[in-house]
Amino acid sequence: MNPVLGLIIESLVAVLLVVTIAYCMLLNKRLQRLKADEHSLKAVIAELITATEIAERAIGGLKLTVRDVNENLGVQVSAAHEMSDLLKKQLAEGDYVVRRLSKIALAARPFSAAVESADSEPAAPTPTPAPTAAASVAAAAPARVSSAKAVAAAAQAFTERKRAGGLAA
Repeated sequence: MNPVLGLIIESLVAVLLVVTIAYCMLLNKRLQRLKADEHSLKAVIAELITATEIAERAIGGLKLTVRDVNENLGVQVSAAHEMSDLLKKQLAEGDYVVRRLSKIALAARPFSAAVESADSEPAAPTPTPAPTAAASVAAAAPARVSSAKAVAAAAQAFTERKRAGGLAA
């Protein structure tokens, strides 16, 4: 073989080796960067795992809180329904008492009207009902009895009848 041909082949191999060495150095730098990125990626993954665990614990705590709030709210809602029912009953009873007092006041009103007419016309005799506590209160009152006073007198008469021995009206 020709020494020149051997030299050309050897120099071609040497050039290829230099190119291979340069490419290996470039690959080595890229691999070092990749390893550095791998370490930072591992750190990011570890932080993500920690954040996920914290979030899971927080969600568990929130679930317990929601369960407690639901129980407390259920108790408060049932208590509110009971209170509402009690208030409805008391309002109905109060309405009944007001109606009864109105009837008593209306019953006492003709008597007070008779007292007013008796004061203005002494000559004409007017029939008077049997004396009661309401009659004594109405007789002691001035000629003009307001409706509030009439209701109060009727209520007092009602309580005295109740005390006297039994149901009133």
